[in-house]
Amino acid sequence: MPEIITAQHIADYLQISRKRVYELFQLKPERGGIPNYAIGKTRRVKRTDFEAWLEKQKAS
Repeated sequence: MPEIITAQHIADYLQISRKRVYELFQLKPERGGIPNYAIGKTRRVKRTDFEAWLEKQKAS
């Protein structure tokens, strides 16, 4: 997986829709959202942030 990942990478990995990934982007991280940042009109996620988020979800 690349260092910077897209909503499509996450959707493919989690086997969910890209729309659902964008819904998770809208949530604050403390409420279960995926930490992300904007580059132009697109959203990106650091791979390390995604892995940390995923581990937190597994622990819940």
